Amino acid sequence: MSVRLAPSILSADPTRLKEAVRLVEDLGADLIHVDVMDGHYVPNLTFGPGLVSALKRITSLPLDVHLMVDEPDRIIPLFLKAGADWLSFHPEASTHVHRDLHQIKDAGRKAGLVLNPATPLDVLSEILPDLDFILVMCVNPGWGSQDFIPSCRDKIRRLRKRIADSGLAVPLAVDGGVKADNIAALVSDGAEILVAGSAIFGHPDPAQSFLRLKRLAGGEKGA
Repeated sequence: MSVRLAPSILSADPTRLKEAVRLVEDLGADLIHVDVMDGHYVPNLTFGPGLVSALKRITSLPLDVHLMVDEPDRIIPLFLKAGADWLSFHPEASTHVHRDLHQIKDAGRKAGLVLNPATPLDVLSEILPDLDFILVMCVNPGWGSQDFIPSCRDKIRRLRKRIADSGLAVPLAVDGGVKADNIAALVSDGAEILVAGSAIFGHPDPAQSFLRLKRLAGGEKGA
């Protein structure tokens, strides 16, 4: 499977989201990552289903919606209706993980779980075959532009091995602190989808930064 790049609009200028999305789409992005925070599971507040509906009208890319919310079952239907293509949530926040995953899958969308830096891999032991993807957080969720937690690299390697040993082909996504200086190493560790926000939209030239990340993720050197 080729490596995919998913720009996170959390770090984009909120007054120019349309331009940001169209820029990375034109440059070859594979997904658009949308961080949803409720002010409870994490202290920050961000986007709602209305934004997902608006994005659906301006891009043909799949919308990858990361729910950082308590009781995700309450709002999953709202984001399904809005047009989310991929939906992921944190197992700690869900009362019934299997039921919530299948609410997404039954709608024909991709369902994933998100692992915080301190979330053990064993949380996946009974549910791994049901997952369409897994998102590993390499920062503690709630804010953009945080520093990468180095111990997450070992976690990514162990998770990739667990998936392979299970005979499954579950894509592994990584989010948090993904930059030019670590993106190639993360791919080597087993990441197949790289979520990058500030590394793209916090750069003076977002287009140049996006293309550099894409080259590095693909194993190309330089620039």
